[in-house]
Amino acid sequence: MSKPTVAVVGASADRSKFSNKSVRAHLSRGWDVYPVNPKGGEIEGLKVYASIGEVPVLIDRVTLYLPPTVGVQALESIAAVKPAEFFVNQGAESDELVEKARSLGLEPILACSIVELGVSPAQFGD
Repeated sequence: MSKPTVAVVGASADRSKFSNKSVRAHLSRGWDVYPVNPKGGEIEGLKVYASIGEVPVLIDRVTLYLPPTVGVQALESIAAVKPAEFFVNQGAESDELVEKARSLGLEPILACSIVELGVSPAQFGD
């Protein structure tokens, strides 16, 4: 049986940021994690993809960690990969983002994807 896959859009190498904690939390729960950040590079030992369209596997979950104005611009590429789940984490949400996501066929889950895994962000120190 294959592991579930997650794209962390807006992933950061800064271990104090929630997007980094999300990478570590999903790894700790056995997910295959694909960090997405236009800067590229490596985060927590994983290759970083410049865009979600470059991720070479089907994505089960997308978890969004971008400011709403930037996140709105990423929605079309997120919708194109047709994730089963689309988490919009606290600070990434706006009425405009939610409305546009729904218009593109996404059903945004306005919740912390780390907490949904059954762990606390506090477990993943800086």
